[in-house]
Amino acid sequence: MQRTWLWIVTFLYITGGVGCGYHFSPGGEHIDSAVKTVYVAAFVNQTDEANLGNYMRSAFINQFRKGSRFTLASHMQKADALLTGTVRRSSVSHVAYTATDVAKENKAYLTIDITFKKTADNEIIWSNRNFSGNEAYTVETDPNATETNRKNALLKLADDMAARAYRNIMSGF
Repeated sequence: MQRTWLWIVTFLYITGGVGCGYHFSPGGEHIDSAVKTVYVAAFVNQTDEANLGNYMRSAFINQFRKGSRFTLASHMQKADALLTGTVRRSSVSHVAYTATDVAKENKAYLTIDITFKKTADNEIIWSNRNFSGNEAYTVETDPNATETNRKNALLKLADDMAARAYRNIMSGF
């Protein structure tokens, strides 16, 4: 008898007959099915840090390429949706020091604005102002090595922020 109940509960659980009904749907089902192509515009860079706009645009292009919901358009005129962004702030701070008060780890911070909208009527599908992230990197005794670490941290940060924003776009958050 106990085994029968176990099979029934297992069956109901697997088929969805039991549960709260909530599920995470990263497939973009809430986005109009007519939106099939996306153009990722160049990000405006309002910081003194060169290339941040390029890093962010490349990171978003990579996210849309990884996903299967949209196709990337080569021109804005050929797209059903447009992703635009602005890099608002970039900063670095020391987060760890040696025993002699010399920085051994820094953290890079970025804040961006992002908008994902339909091109036909400019209806905003998803938008986030002050979307931010940070990434730590090691400070080396060689300034060139530190600069390489900083650049790699900014690239990783751009990738991480684009992945997070893409998940939010696709899930409707």
